[in-house]
Amino acid sequence: MAKISMPLFLTLLIFCLLSSPTSAKRKMVGIYELKKGDFSVKVTNWGATIISVIVPDARGNLDDIVLGYDGIGPYINDTTYFGALVGRVANRISGSRFTINGTAYRLYPNDGRNSIHGGHRGFSKVIWTVKEKVDGEYPYITLCLHSFDGEQGFPGDLDVFVTYRVEANYTLSVSMQAMPLNKPTPVNLAQHSYWNLNGHNSTTTILSHIIQIFASHITPVDETLIPTGEIAPITNTSFDFLQPKPVTRGYDINYVLDSVIDAKGMRKVSVVEDDISGRVMELWSNQAGVQFYTGSFLEGVKGKNGAVYGNYGGLCLETQGFPDAVNHAEFPDQVVRVGEVYEHYMVYKFSVK
Repeated sequence: MAKISMPLFLTLLIFCLLSSPTSAKRKMVGIYELKKGDFSVKVTNWGATIISVIVPDARGNLDDIVLGYDGIGPYINDTTYFGALVGRVANRISGSRFTINGTAYRLYPNDGRNSIHGGHRGFSKVIWTVKEKVDGEYPYITLCLHSFDGEQGFPGDLDVFVTYRVEANYTLSVSMQAMPLNKPTPVNLAQHSYWNLNGHNSTTTILSHIIQIFASHITPVDETLIPTGEIAPITNTSFDFLQPKPVTRGYDINYVLDSVIDAKGMRKVSVVEDDISGRVMELWSNQAGVQFYTGSFLEGVKGKNGAVYGNYGGLCLETQGFPDAVNHAEFPDQVVRVGEVYEHYMVYKFSVK
């Protein structure tokens, strides 16, 4: 389990507690922009959600390449998880239950018998506290959230932080930390943006995008998309994206990343290219897996600026621990104990070819 220094985390925690509007009657929801030149990222504290990312194409034309909605209202009842930070546990937990140290826990089932993305009111469905918003050459925003013991069935109190930061020209980092206060608990946060590099309102789908995923194995799933526990090679299968190739069909599967971890603890996850716009998106992370999802369940979703999103309107690359890891001893452990700090980093690098 990744860790950061306790003094650093405690500093974040104290800052959040002091800045949290606990005396206010209600928290306010806002939209916050991080801007560097013609690169713009907008975030809301509803669900710690990315609502737009504007970058130039190869001809200098600016487009928003993230699927989403106009205003905050539609995000409240959203079922697509557009741009949201999902948790306490992203992806699916089989049978909406698990056991830690002999104690059984039952979760809120919101995907048939299973739980997905933290339950019906997970982290994407609550108001986060804005801890800090800093403009300047490298603007960033830090949001924090307290998840209470028993929320959606999960054990223990948990403090969570996410920072969205413009690191450099056309580079966006996402830093997530979480610390259990009194009980061990599973934690697996994920950033759930849908990307279409030709523009969120493009008439072309992501099936023409070219993708490379630095993984030679997947975790196969059953008919309810629950992992079987196997870690299977992708050689000579349609799941093989070790070399760049067009998407061409639907996917919703966790890849086991095998690229080399660099000196900063990061590994290259994926490169996505769009020949029409010339845009390129490169993703790095410190996580063991990435869920590749091609928007196969989108159908007639009314989005921003009159756009209507259909099947394959956007793709997700959700870096994560393995799905249902809490019920698979053979998967990397996602349970965080008291005194440990969960740490999840992502870096998106945008360019043109």
